[in-house]
Parts: sequence; structure tokens; C-alpha cells
Amino acid sequence: MMGHMNTSGLNCGPGLEKNPSFTTTHWSVVKLAGDGQSPGAEAALERLCRNYWYPLYVFVRRRGHSPHDAQDLTQEFFSRLLAKEYLRAVDPAKGKFRSFLLAALEHFLANDWRRSRTQKRGGNFTLVSLEDAEQHYHQVPAAGVSAEKLFEQQWATALLDQVLQRLREEFVAAGKEKVFDELKVYLSGEKQAMTYSMLAEKLGTTEAALKMSVCRMKQRYGELLHSEIANTVSSPEQVEAELRELLAALSG
Repeated sequence: MMGHMNTSGLNCGPGLEKNPSFTTTHWSVVKLAGDGQSPGAEAALERLCRNYWYPLYVFVRRRGHSPHDAQDLTQEFFSRLLAKEYLRAVDPAKGKFRSFLLAALEHFLANDWRRSRTQKRGGNFTLVSLEDAEQHYHQVPAAGVSAEKLFEQQWATALLDQVLQRLREEFVAAGKEKVFDELKVYLSGEKQAMTYSMLAEKLGTTEAALKMSVCRMKQRYGELLHSEIANTVSSPEQVEAELRELLAALSG
């Protein structure tokens, strides 16, 4: 996972303009996914699955289920979402989507899964292989961390990964993939192997221009992060609080 949003330091000057509007794209996707009769419902659910499958899988594993059972249960849970067992009750005014999702999963595990026919592993919405999921799972803390805390940590990690992917796509679209690959390390806050002057020479630019590029990259990363968070809460006032929770989850 890329680091922890190191956007401090340099004075960037003018950068990319922020979109002043507060969007609720994520909630729109949730509502669309909840409409099982809509032609776009399956695609919308796949988008939700892409963001939440692994954090929910980790939660189920930490609750004591085997790898194969955890995959089956996570699969069946998303299948139930598509069948409108849960998403039809979603109300943005009642709080965060991930809180709703986790509560729905706990209800499913407690009451529903034994009475259901488990969807075949590898169904429509599997976006992480069981082997990859288990490999990542064994890298998370093994003791002293609750299933709920692990879910929060993996949610935060997945969100940052998604932000990084969006940023990379912007660089690639601008023909600057090599620049992104060289500069992304500055988002982690870790000590750099090369000085600005060394990297500037490698990229064929000046040190001043490189510093400006790094600063604008951090600024854009911060903008995309706020945008992603805004899509998971019901009002713009909740964005900063959610960002604090994200940081707390990563540092916990």
C-alpha cells in the first residue's frame, strides 16, 4: 500500500483546480445496485464489490471462518445485496455506507448464511483470488486486533489504493507514466533513496521543476482522497471527520 498521504511541505503555487461541488456518486451507485431490475444493477454491484470485497473477507476470516468458507460467505453476501435483501434499506441520511455494510454483513453471518445455498466460488463478483486474499490476510496483525478493527484498516487501505490508482490513470492519460512511477514514492513520507537533484537529472528536468511536480502531485492526491471520501458519506461536513477516522485506522 502507498503510504499515508504526505501532502505537507513545499509551497506548490497554482495547481489543478478543485471541483467545488460535493458529489454523492458512491451513494448513487449503491442505490442503482439496490435496484435489482435495473440494467445497471449488476455493474453497480461489481463496482461496490471492487471496493469492499477484501475488507469484508478479512472481517469474515477474523470471525473464525476458514478461507474457503470466508470466500463463499463474502460471495453470497454480495449475491444477497444484488437480490435487494439489504441495499433497498440503504439511507444516506442514516450514516456511512461502510457502517451499514458491516452491520448488514454481521446480520447475514448471524442469521442468514446457514439457510442459503452458498454461491459457487469464483462467481460474478470475485475480484481477488482466494490465494491472493489469503496471502494478504496472513500479512495483517494476527493477535490483539478485532474483526471490526481489521475491517476499518482494510477499508482505509483499499480507499488509498483506489486514490493512488486514479492518480496514476491521470498521469498515464497525460503521457507521464514514467514520471508517476518515479514520484509516487514521495506520497509515502518515507526516506527517499535519491535526492531531488539526482532524480531531476534522471528525469531530464531541473530540481525546481521536480519539486513543483512533486508538490502538485501531493496536492492532486489530496484532492482525489477528499473526493473518494465525499462519495462515501452523506454530507460535505462529514468529510474531515471521515478523513480523521481513515488516518486513525491506518495508525492503529
